[in-house]
Amino acid sequence: MLNLKSLQSFRAIMQTGSATAAAKQMGLTQPGISRLLASLEQSVGYALFYREHSRLIPTDEALRLRAEIELLLNNADRFLALARNLRKFDAGSLTIVAPASFSSGPLADAVASFMAVHPAVSISIDSQSPQQARELVAQRSIDCGFTQLPEQHPGLICYPILKSALVCAVPSQHPLAQQTSIQLAQLCSEPLVLLGKGRPSRQNLEQFFQSEGITPQVKIETHNIATACAYVKRQQGIAIINKILAEQYVDKDMRLIPLTNTISHEYGFIHSAHAPMSRLVKAFYQHCLNFFNTEEQ
Repeated sequence: MLNLKSLQSFRAIMQTGSATAAAKQMGLTQPGISRLLASLEQSVGYALFYREHSRLIPTDEALRLRAEIELLLNNADRFLALARNLRKFDAGSLTIVAPASFSSGPLADAVASFMAVHPAVSISIDSQSPQQARELVAQRSIDCGFTQLPEQHPGLICYPILKSALVCAVPSQHPLAQQTSIQLAQLCSEPLVLLGKGRPSRQNLEQFFQSEGITPQVKIETHNIATACAYVKRQQGIAIINKILAEQYVDKDMRLIPLTNTISHEYGFIHSAHAPMSRLVKAFYQHCLNFFNTEEQ
């Protein structure tokens, strides 16, 4: 049966021309090299070298096999190098799915921090609808992802990783932009830009309005934070929005003002329930957990 050592002995003999020199190159004894060569010749069914004085001369068959054996050994060397790198997380690829504003905001910072420590890792980031994202991760088409909680998909394991308060995104020229905080009651007559109609986070916000006896004046509906901020900057209304996702869109035309009512969104790290996290995914999760905990402090 062919084995890596016997192929390496063949290469060493081809390079050095003798069993003694090949043994020295490989750190083996001369009888050890001879046994490896004999095993290889037995596997292929014919002699690969003949002796001429103190030299081992390759047969025609050996010369024809040389390129293929070199290719096999080079591939084996690459395999072993990759295996070592994966053990140290110096190589490998990671696929992630997350909401678009999460990917371009807090996740971008976390990924940049992770890549600084693991520069040889390649990362692919995708944005899908929440339903598609869940299925892709559950089916292991994507390694991991981030989703807004609560998350109850049976094919997922979810770990809470980040919490962020809702704030008001206000046009810079609006009178409320000068305040240090805003109460929900102050928004009762304001045109609003609201997100996530029909989703749990929106239902939670509507319950807060109801508890305050407020009927919100919804002017614009969207599922995209960048879109909501664009309309705020054009003075089309005030958005009630996730602070950590909205910060990336702040400029001279929009301010973020805290709500006095404590309303927050929580995000979780998800992976498939059908297999344990790979070592690379686990390292990325731990990095994100530490990164976001540090950012919140």
